[in-house]
Amino acid sequence: MKHLYAILFFLIALTALTAFAPDTYLLPESFYLHKGDQLTVHLLNGENLTQEGEDGYNSQKTTKFNIYEGGKAIDLLKVTKDSAAPLLKYTVNSGNMTMVEMNTKDESIELPHEDFVAYLTKQGYTDLAEKIKDDTRLNLVEKYRYYLKTLINVGDGGGNIYSKQTGSDLEIVLKQNPYKKSYGDDITAVVYFLGKPLKNSNVLLYIKTASGNVHPQLLATDATGQLYFSPSRDGIYMLRCVHIEPSKTNDADFETWFATYSFAFSNRDELPNTYKEFGFGDKH
Repeated sequence: MKHLYAILFFLIALTALTAFAPDTYLLPESFYLHKGDQLTVHLLNGENLTQEGEDGYNSQKTTKFNIYEGGKAIDLLKVTKDSAAPLLKYTVNSGNMTMVEMNTKDESIELPHEDFVAYLTKQGYTDLAEKIKDDTRLNLVEKYRYYLKTLINVGDGGGNIYSKQTGSDLEIVLKQNPYKKSYGDDITAVVYFLGKPLKNSNVLLYIKTASGNVHPQLLATDATGQLYFSPSRDGIYMLRCVHIEPSKTNDADFETWFATYSFAFSNRDELPNTYKEFGFGDKH
């Protein structure tokens, strides 16, 4: 019974926190491609790996937009048209794994004091919440930015781009290729903040199956910034980490860094359906 209450509390808290700060993530229409196929990637937002909206490309809000294939980074900042949705349509030229990465510029929002205290608590930042609980200000300013990755299997899935550390301020890196794993195998990820492993940080793992069901797991990095999980079902996977600190500048009270990393897992070397069957976009 204790475990049931703990699970219910976590799910309620999860719904509340993601409603306050909806995820933004990259999602390809197919995670399994071959050389010469077209890669189509969407920039989506919504709670619990459920699409609520799609954003077009915005050059004024983007600091990095790269595709990595064949071990090389291709800068997409100047070749992508503003408002493009889907975000990316690209013919893959390499038979190796491909990764797409996007970082956004700082944005600010003013939030009610009580709401932000609750948000900090649900994100696991109880110490910060306690420090501002009795603050008399009605509103607080949060400055935030996003660091997004998605990993696509091409051909036989050669190369090790999945483990590349690209130098983003907040970054999730996989230590093993999830497309080469089977049920129950261990996968290690590392979270880096400003180039150093981020220890004792909460990370959410979402798994979305073709039925449309989402299975969230609350994980945490250890003292070396690493976290561990095992593939348990076929579907779309996404790791999500949020890091919050008091702002060191005068234009905000707090700063938030969001990072997401999406990929897929299947024991059959391919997912049987497109992302539409997983509840994204219009179904066939």
